[in-house]
Amino acid sequence: MYLSVVVITYNEERNLERCLASVNGVADEIIVVDSNSTDRTVQIAEEYGATVVQQAFLGYGGQKNFANKQATNDWILSLDADEALTPELKNSILAVKQNPIHNAYHFSRFSNYCGAWIKHSGWYPDIKVRLFNRNKGAWKSEKVHEYWALHDSTEKVGNLKGDLLHYTYYTISEQLKQIDKYTELAALDAVERGKDCSIIKIWLVPKWTFITHYIFKLGFLDGYAGYLVCKYIAYYTFIKYSKIRFYAHKGVK
Repeated sequence: MYLSVVVITYNEERNLERCLASVNGVADEIIVVDSNSTDRTVQIAEEYGATVVQQAFLGYGGQKNFANKQATNDWILSLDADEALTPELKNSILAVKQNPIHNAYHFSRFSNYCGAWIKHSGWYPDIKVRLFNRNKGAWKSEKVHEYWALHDSTEKVGNLKGDLLHYTYYTISEQLKQIDKYTELAALDAVERGKDCSIIKIWLVPKWTFITHYIFKLGFLDGYAGYLVCKYIAYYTFIKYSKIRFYAHKGVK
């Protein structure tokens, strides 16, 4: 079994080297599909022997499906530039290369938030399918998030030991910009589908979201970083619902 590591990028010089260094010894080829970065992303990719393909951004699902097609191997390890393999996960992938039993595998993603590892708060384990035979499934596109799924939904997905490290935000300001971007996409998508939102829901759901993540999902065990994570999960919910009501009543499509 030969494995292609596939990464999509745009201005990822801060993260890409860590990502590509972590797949050394696992990847039989590296494909980087870049959206015309203006920093050192392409240079770093080429230093690690990657084949770089330029493609204007097609949306997350579309870009990743395009990237998979650029690989010469059917087996794909799809990573984001801000992710990296742990040694344990790397060994698990090497074992699959010797004897692939399933057509797709998932594993846990362990996130770093502003320098702190988040073990609770609803962030861990964050199970993702990232190792797969590209002929057996595809990336499914949503406005905000994308996911990979088998064509045959009844087929079993294997589970691998080890974590995929995810370096989410370096600062709170970065997170706030991302929240604005994603809530905008989510709200517009909801309004296109005829959704609206009551003031009671805008007031109540964010409060319940915080309680759920901070208390029931043990966010308090993650310290101050956990408090911030849970607070901004609730804030995301508040902003998304506020935008849905605003756009629905303004007739924005």
